[in-house]
Amino acid sequence: MKAHSRPISFWHFAKDLLWITLGALLAAASIRIFLLPNELIDGGIIGIGLIISRLIGEQYLSYLIIVLTLPFIYLAYRYIRRTFVFHMFPAILLFSFFLWILDAAPPFHGDSLEIIVFGGAILGVGFGLIIRNGGCVDGTEILAIIINRKQGFTIGQIVLVANVFIFGIYGAIFQDWHIALQSLLTYVVAFKMIDLVIVGLDELKSILIISSKPKELSKVIMNQLGLGLTLIQGKGGFSGESRELLFIIVERLDLADLKEIVLKEDPEAFMAIENLHEVVSGRQSTFVPYRRKKRVPRRKKKKKK
Repeated sequence: MKAHSRPISFWHFAKDLLWITLGALLAAASIRIFLLPNELIDGGIIGIGLIISRLIGEQYLSYLIIVLTLPFIYLAYRYIRRTFVFHMFPAILLFSFFLWILDAAPPFHGDSLEIIVFGGAILGVGFGLIIRNGGCVDGTEILAIIINRKQGFTIGQIVLVANVFIFGIYGAIFQDWHIALQSLLTYVVAFKMIDLVIVGLDELKSILIISSKPKELSKVIMNQLGLGLTLIQGKGGFSGESRELLFIIVERLDLADLKEIVLKEDPEAFMAIENLHEVVSGRQSTFVPYRRKKRVPRRKKKKKK
């Protein structure tokens, strides 16, 4: 069953393509400068391409990436959505192009820790920029999404098993488990950087407050912290009493002040706090208490005699 596609704005696509280009350049530079010269690989389809290129020649790597990912482009078009392919296809072409251009880039030979940290970090930032802007260069995730929809396994489980298998095959083929383990550590660093680029550094919290004084508490929070909030109509499961719940999204630095205010106004209030990765449609605007303007008494007009 084909997914419905939505029209893409030209300027929005151009902005995405600009970031995807930068991401493809960084990822290709990491592979050419850090990974390949030190016989390290990445996970997924790119890892398979790196293994094959080491067997037949590194000059074929860019072509291998295109050939290996073509079936997954078709799968993405058929089972995920067409608009995803519009970002995935140029991402793969740009990534392969930069791998070809940077073939003569000077290699980095240093301490293993430096290679793992810097190589993995640059690779993760590159792939993170691609994914954040709607692209993809690794067919493993496409396959994982499809299997997840049909079999119920989580995407993380499928990708993890596939990558561990690829690193294991690499160690078995070349009889070098030291390099296979280094590749695994590089992948872990890259994975963390991808998550950091996609999620960002902002730590947002969502708080659900159940209080017997929702009106009073909401006024104090808005006036003292300047935070917007939402009142949700709820009903007690045991008592059946109707009540209002407060839903608030705050930054990490405001959390301590919010808890202090809630406990001060209503010590028996219940708070459920959860981490948020992203908030779409902008941040909450600062609440400015409404102040009535003082009315200026009108002067009575003197009647003309």
